[in-house]
Amino acid sequence: MGPNWLARITTARYAPAVGAGLLGLAAAGQAIADAASTAVAGYVIPYAALLCLIALAGTLALVLPPVPAAVVITAASVALHVLGALSVAGVAAQLIAVYRLGAAGAPGRARQGRILGDAGAQYLAFGLAVPFLVLALTTKSWAAVLLATLVPVAAGTGIAVRARRASRTQTAAREEIADALSEHTARGERARIARELHDVVAHHISMIAVQAETARLTTPGLPDTGARRFAEISDTARAGLTEMRRLLGVLREDADATVADRHPQPGLPQLTELIDTARAASAASARLIVSGPVAEFDPGVELAAYRIVQEALTNARRHAPGAAVDVELRYDDDALHLRIRDNGPGQSSAGGGHGLLGMRERAATVGGSLRTGAAAGGGFCVEAYLPAKPEVT
Repeated sequence: MGPNWLARITTARYAPAVGAGLLGLAAAGQAIADAASTAVAGYVIPYAALLCLIALAGTLALVLPPVPAAVVITAASVALHVLGALSVAGVAAQLIAVYRLGAAGAPGRARQGRILGDAGAQYLAFGLAVPFLVLALTTKSWAAVLLATLVPVAAGTGIAVRARRASRTQTAAREEIADALSEHTARGERARIARELHDVVAHHISMIAVQAETARLTTPGLPDTGARRFAEISDTARAGLTEMRRLLGVLREDADATVADRHPQPGLPQLTELIDTARAASAASARLIVSGPVAEFDPGVELAAYRIVQEALTNARRHAPGAAVDVELRYDDDALHLRIRDNGPGQSSAGGGHGLLGMRERAATVGGSLRTGAAAGGGFCVEAYLPAKPEVT
């Protein structure tokens, strides 16, 4: 009567119906035999019918939910014991019913409309041993002693099996949560690396290509060998940018774009240096226009603004070389507005690069938005809205 035997019986797909039917046949046969041997002449058929009904009730009730099944089967077992007709099939049905009640847990409770909680079902499973204990003390029959001993064992086995099942479920859920958190963290880190590679490394490589090309075209009296060297530097830098875009495509393949870097290094105070560098690299006009009361914002907002300006300047150098660029920075009480416009042909990397995507991600990380497109009157325009309140110092 070990837990594996009980578990196999009770967890099979058609176990309740098949088990109840087989036990019912066995119990009915035993009841008829007992009636034939003990009934007074002339009362055999009524007595046999009564025993059969009780025996069938004490076995076929296994098809019911755990609580009513255990109660009905226990009542039938007590009645059959009093009548002296308790069979082996009835004993087996009693133990299975008590085991099911102990192992029912939440699913059984839900089917019963939450009449009993888990603790109530467990107490009931053990309490069903009381009638058999009383019968054992009063009649000293082997069947009553056996059931008074085995009913608590079956109840405890069911409770232990349920606890082990619940523990496995909780362990599996914890592992799934841990795996999901790990994957989420990894995707966020890949997104952060992709943004930094594109915003920082690609920015500098692009500057190398622009400066090499500018030097080749503007240096007077440059020998052919020097011109070739500058051209090679420019080609190598562009090849590096191509390879980096492939790497960024891999990193962005499944990266979560909602993870923000909340501890940035550059911010709004570094915009002047960034624009000076861009002006020197492209030999074109670049202006910073500031309006509104200048204030400090959250570092994440300042980083997002810096990276958006940086990428917009890189796009301008790449797609509108020599075009003048205006960077407008407007401070409001509850937001920071950016507007980067060049007077080039009005094209950008929207066709498939990562620049515009990276800028939108930067804006989204701080709850903002970004619009790009051809500007009225010519050129290309990037506008960003970054909600934020100035920090109190």
